[in-house]
Amino acid sequence: MSTSSFTQLDVWAKAHQVTLAIHAITDRFPPRERFSLAHQMWKAAVSVPANIAEGYGRRHARDKARFYTIAEGSAEELKYYLILSRDLGYLKEFDQLWPMIEDVSRMLRRLVDKTLSFT
Repeated sequence: MSTSSFTQLDVWAKAHQVTLAIHAITDRFPPRERFSLAHQMWKAAVSVPANIAEGYGRRHARDKARFYTIAEGSAEELKYYLILSRDLGYLKEFDQLWPMIEDVSRMLRRLVDKTLSFT
């Protein structure tokens, strides 16, 4: 099935849900973490769906794959921040968030592979 917008991609929708969850969670972090760990988590989380959107808008498969790969890297970065936040005692929702971001990572790997198969 063809899509007419990045918002129709399942991977984008899941990444967007993760981003919304991260926003809500980091709002509850201690004030001293708002401009450090919380900010880094927010940037990594936002980068995932933003790079999916930018990749979708590219015309050439290699360009698309490059942005989807950047999204993959941001998802991996976010995983570390989730681990760190859990270990610091800031994140009680780890068990709900981890499978979500793992799913996004798997979907992105498949999307990159599929995109590159068209080159």
